[in-house]
Amino acid sequence: MSKFGELISTQIPVLIDFYTDWNESSLSMDPVIKDVAAAVGDKAKVIKIDVDKNHELAIALRIKGLPTLMIYKEGQMIWRHSGELDANTLITILKEKI
Repeated sequence: MSKFGELISTQIPVLIDFYTDWNESSLSMDPVIKDVAAAVGDKAKVIKIDVDKNHELAIALRIKGLPTLMIYKEGQMIWRHSGELDANTLITILKEKI
């Protein structure tokens, strides 16, 4: 989890998509997350974390539904959402946090 602390302790917002390879909603978010990453460029980080491979982190963050999306800035969670969103909505939310 120390690596997670390093990931979220940046000045720019960090959008994290918590997912699994077997969850259909998680899989349908793949192109959305890629579009968001392309749209925000270097103004924000966009990261995917597999909850099956990071089980302890998922428990610590109380992730129940997938996908779960979070935005961190300077080490603090500033936004959280469970479920699918479209790229335009995510881009708008992320740009508000920049």
